Amino acid sequence: MRNRRIVSKALIGIVFLLGLLKAEVSPAQSLRIGYTDPDVIIVNMKEYQNIQQQLQKEAQEGQRALQEMFNEYQEKLERYQRQQALLSEQRRREREQELLQLQQEIQEASARQQQQLAQREAELMQPLLERVQQVIDQVAQAQNLDIVLRAQALLYVKEGRVVDITREVARRLGIQVPEDTTAKQQN
Repeated sequence: MRNRRIVSKALIGIVFLLGLLKAEVSPAQSLRIGYTDPDVIIVNMKEYQNIQQQLQKEAQEGQRALQEMFNEYQEKLERYQRQQALLSEQRRREREQELLQLQQEIQEASARQQQQLAQREAELMQPLLERVQQVIDQVAQAQNLDIVLRAQALLYVKEGRVVDITREVARRLGIQVPEDTTAKQQN
């Protein structure tokens, strides 16, 4: 009995929601859909290119530090290999442990560097992504769009039913997007 009440309430709720959706978008006023490719826009922005250069510089600095650690490891390994036959069993185990520890430190430093670089990229990209999203919102409002999708999400596009806003977003951001890379050309 209780299950029937729950099912009937759920059905009433679904019918109510469907009624609201139908009332919200009647056939006379069809849903206006736009799409864009924010990746194409972003990679053509000067700020993005500056961010990539800065990240590359930071990655190279980190790589130099890792290389120094690796060189130190190599020197100690070679010294150990030359002296191995002359070392006592205890001293040999200590040196092997030291080499293992240094190797582990290098791996941890490498992982830490990659994590810091990814975090730094997210930090630098956030204002850029927010700016692009802001312009997408402005274009969507100006063109009376109800929904804006990423171009990559489109599997099928019926011409005339959706609007490609990539070029307009790029224009408002003051950048040039090559014609062959717009979202419309990709579909």
